[in-house]
Amino acid sequence: MCLAIPSKVLKIDENNMAEVDTLGVKRVVSLDLMPEPVKEGDYVLIHVGYAMGKIDEKEALESIEVYKKLAEAAMEEEYEIDPEKLVNEDGPLLYKPPTEDEK
Repeated sequence: MCLAIPSKVLKIDENNMAEVDTLGVKRVVSLDLMPEPVKEGDYVLIHVGYAMGKIDEKEALESIEVYKKLAEAAMEEEYEIDPEKLVNEDGPLLYKPPTEDEK
């Protein structure tokens, strides 16, 4: 299963690569598979390093709020979020740390 988190396009270079912000994590993705033009400020959905589709700003911001609430709920359940691994090519990462018995 893949969860696509809306990412805001910050910059687009001459090679059709975009710097995007995904929940505060910046990375570069390809726009080569986009079926429509993308400009700075647009929100896109990403899969394995490629922007796959645009999402309107209202829907993107609503989705981002849902992800933030999920992260907060996970933290209340003693799950941890590793900020370095929060978002990668496979999506958001949450994990439950091992208990003393499991170590």
